[in-house]
Amino acid sequence: MRIGELAARAGTTTRTLRYYESRGLLPARRMGNGYRTYDESDLRLLRQIRTLQDFGFDLEETRPFVECLRAGHPEGDSCPASLAVYRRKLGELDSLIGELTTVRDTVARQLARAELAAEAEVPGGPEPVCELGGDPW
Repeated sequence: MRIGELAARAGTTTRTLRYYESRGLLPARRMGNGYRTYDESDLRLLRQIRTLQDFGFDLEETRPFVECLRAGHPEGDSCPASLAVYRRKLGELDSLIGELTTVRDTVARQLARAELAAEAEVPGGPEPVCELGGDPW
């Protein structure tokens, strides 16, 4: 298939495919007329790259998965290098989750303190006031 068809089937652009090619992730085979040509295995590589990027992996982190597929493995994550990337990514995520949990706890404490202070100033909240004017009864 040609680059336009591959891009359409992968849900991306020809520009993205040329970028992947320039980074060595997508092989470029040429027909006699100079057009790039691809096959189903290239579509599989692209789907692996896009799935990982959707999960937050940067493009370079996808390389071991692509190389694993190119080596003939049935899945891109069945090679030791791919597993190492998974482990590293999980470590990064655990660290971020820890940081976010700390921030959340701080915000929750600030909210509780602010609510207590607001209640202490006006127990039960402000007195109701008729904003329509005139006698309320």
